[in-house]
Amino acid sequence: MGTLAVGDLAPDFTLEADDAKTVTLSALRPHKVVLYVYPAAFTAGCSLEAQDFRDADKPFEDAGYKVFGISPDSPEKNRAFAQDLRLPFELLSDPDHKVLEEYGAWGEKTAFGRTKIGVIRSTFVIGSDGRLTVVEYNVRAAGHVERLAAELGVPWP
Repeated sequence: MGTLAVGDLAPDFTLEADDAKTVTLSALRPHKVVLYVYPAAFTAGCSLEAQDFRDADKPFEDAGYKVFGISPDSPEKNRAFAQDLRLPFELLSDPDHKVLEEYGAWGEKTAFGRTKIGVIRSTFVIGSDGRLTVVEYNVRAAGHVERLAAELGVPWP
């Protein structure tokens, strides 16, 4: 599947979270959702991004957003990552990268001068109507959450 665009209906999914519960996107309505895609738990960039979302979780929550991370990591690895960083939001597991593919967040990418297939760090903001209001691909972890908060009018901690 290709990339998504603002205004598209966010593809629905049901995935296992780090707390062993399942999360279904359509069941979260009428909440707004921030879905951030990260390549792998316990890596430097992914840890930085997760900590920034952790530190901004209350302002995002106060603004009506539920934050979720999604990666191909197992629920067990996500659980350890969430516990290690004291994350207040759920991390979703997509080991067969089906949802990542639907969102256009799995594909060819260049890292360290090499081209490979894998997770494309991305962020999707889904409105209360299920439509995408923000679509960002090839996100850089450093400063991303602060910039997203400013774009959404969410106070930065």
